[in-house]
Amino acid sequence: MEVNPTDAKIVELMLQRGLLSDDQLRIGQTEQAKGGGSLQQALVSLGFISSAMLRDLKGEVSGTGSVDLTSVLPDLAALATLDRATALRHRCIPLSLSPDVLVVAMADVDDLIALDRLRAAVTPGIEVIAMLADGDEIQECVDRFYGFELSIDGILGEIESGAAEIVADPSGGYGHPVVRLVDAVLSDAVKHAASDVHFEPEEGFLRIRYRIDGVLHQIRSFHSNCQAALTVRIKVMAGLDIADSRAPQDGRMSLSMAGRQIDLRVSTLPTTFGENIVLRILDRQRGIVPLEKLGLSPSVEHAINLMIARPEGLILVTGPTGSGKTTTLYSLLSRISSEQINIMTMEDPVEYPMPLLRQASLNEQAGLDFSSGIRAILRQDPDIILIGEIRDEDTAAMAYRAAMTGHQVYSTLHANSSIGALARLKDIGVDATLVAGNTIGIVSQRLVRKLCEHCKCQVPADQVAGFLGNADQIFQATGCDQCRHTGYSGRLVLTEVLRMTPAMDELIADSASQRDILACARESGYTTLADDAVRRVNDGSTSFAEVTRVIDFTNRIQSMD
Repeated sequence: MEVNPTDAKIVELMLQRGLLSDDQLRIGQTEQAKGGGSLQQALVSLGFISSAMLRDLKGEVSGTGSVDLTSVLPDLAALATLDRATALRHRCIPLSLSPDVLVVAMADVDDLIALDRLRAAVTPGIEVIAMLADGDEIQECVDRFYGFELSIDGILGEIESGAAEIVADPSGGYGHPVVRLVDAVLSDAVKHAASDVHFEPEEGFLRIRYRIDGVLHQIRSFHSNCQAALTVRIKVMAGLDIADSRAPQDGRMSLSMAGRQIDLRVSTLPTTFGENIVLRILDRQRGIVPLEKLGLSPSVEHAINLMIARPEGLILVTGPTGSGKTTTLYSLLSRISSEQINIMTMEDPVEYPMPLLRQASLNEQAGLDFSSGIRAILRQDPDIILIGEIRDEDTAAMAYRAAMTGHQVYSTLHANSSIGALARLKDIGVDATLVAGNTIGIVSQRLVRKLCEHCKCQVPADQVAGFLGNADQIFQATGCDQCRHTGYSGRLVLTEVLRMTPAMDELIADSASQRDILACARESGYTTLADDAVRRVNDGSTSFAEVTRVIDFTNRIQSMD
């Protein structure tokens, strides 16, 4: 029997990756010879491989990629590009639409005639990119998303007009307006690049706020008659207990939105007018940024590279909640990750799955906390260990024990500055002699908003020139349609790095003052967060008003007086 080259390549990949054994292949070939059809379908029917695995391998071999449609949320604008009849005729479903690219899921990505007809059906100039998906899942998505109102305004109009009854248990499938309303809000939040979505109950209404570029923006307000059903729907999606509304709960869910995988962490808290719900959006595509693309100054990047080069010791990343500490840690690990190194992590929870890393999440119900988790990791022959956060003396002691026994350890700590982290370690009970000699360095950082490139304007520095090294001109925010009239779009990191030297280790061991440690660090080229903020204001990346929102400039004011 003649074998299709694509089918042969897929079978070869299965054998190479251990997904299929030689015995299973022979059984599949025998079954195919008896019943006809393709070898792949015979392997699926025998249960040797799953249909999802086959779909992913086909997408990899074809070069188009694949998508699991069971938890997908298509972009509303993308759905509007094709009508239901066209989607059914060509067995496809639109997923996302950017200014010049439409991504569609198709059952047959090699159907060139269907692709040509899709290109003819959309607006001229839009490129159609196909991803492989299961045909039955496409049919379900077409039935699910076509024929219902999917916009937030449209769903609210449907509710307010009484066209659909709101009940506390939205289990009536996708036809239930609350199910569609939650999906529409989440899809809208991802489109706006929000990092968090807040559902905040007030007396008489429910407020919806997005955190965009670190700042909360009120987006919508819903009538309180939606509140109970919205809460139940989100809890069901996150696997939480819908019967318990008196205790805080935490959960997570994963969805495919705008053509990519999005993870969401869910937290509920009982308040005066109902359960307050906050969803943290973890976008894998945006989360991991290469170290060289963080916009670090040459001196800071050089110091970090020197720190990474040391084979053992502890590297700390400090800053307040939401300052990008985890992103920086993953950037560091992605720089050094390789097949020759065993990197193991203990996180709360795992935010961004990465290849080659052995990642574990805390499970306090099972007795797995940071301290016991590190003990277990040390028996797994690690080279590098990442600890999600040093919270207490036990975790700190285990981190330093790992650093003292020949491991490179990375972790985060809540502290206001690199030098302030030393006082924080002392506060949680870590002996200064343990810190000295076993700490490679401490990175402190903040996130500030970037000026919108479309509307930022140059103005005289005037009164702030002294803060900025006597600069003549700086940029300030204006506001336009591109940045939602905020004047800012995206964020950048401000960083200071305290790289330990023998002289600083001696000062730390002797419990020297922060002033003495700072003077010693300055001699080694240490620059503060304020120094880095001045650099980014002077190069036009952000405004002086923005950096003073998050950076303490009082020391500079005192030095000028």
